[in-house]
Amino acid sequence: MPNKCITAAVISFLFCFPTLAQDKEGEKLPEIIDERAVEFSEDINPLSPAKAAFYSAVLPGLGQAYNKKYWKIPIVYGALGTGIYFYINNNNEYNRYRDAYKSRLAGFKTDEFYFDPQGNPLTSPRITDDGLRRAQKFYRRNKELSLLVTIGIYALNIIDANVDAHLLQYNVDKNLSLAPHYKLNEMDARSNLGLTLNFKF
Repeated sequence: MPNKCITAAVISFLFCFPTLAQDKEGEKLPEIIDERAVEFSEDINPLSPAKAAFYSAVLPGLGQAYNKKYWKIPIVYGALGTGIYFYINNNNEYNRYRDAYKSRLAGFKTDEFYFDPQGNPLTSPRITDDGLRRAQKFYRRNKELSLLVTIGIYALNIIDANVDAHLLQYNVDKNLSLAPHYKLNEMDARSNLGLTLNFKF
């Protein structure tokens, strides 16, 4: 009989214990946290991605410099420079063949294709009228394609700066890592490849 009373008292105490952490109105009392056990990361700047994108829009490569990804700046200018070079080259060739074709439509036979590379006049042009039309079409298409590629590279420069600024604000901790691993199975002498996820508390 005394054992039953003791058991009942212990059970009643355990059921009542959670209520000790609440006040009369049912609200939990504030817990005491050891500040030494809490590590605060750097403040996240929500405007950082927008700033990086804006800087890259104003001056390509400036957003990458803002993100401290300096190695990307030569890539940005190299890609943009290549696109601009091909656009200018195709535009010059298009104008060259267009001017010759317009000269022939006006009745002149003095365009560059009526002369050989040494400047001597020819009885018949090196390129016919139909050839001039095909050349204009070819270089106009290439000029437009070069312009689209250059605009695409400019847009990618802005997107890259924006995405980089977002990723830089993620908490990349050494305690959380994902790495490939290689292991030789000693039972059947086969090699096993995989990924290892390490998470340390």
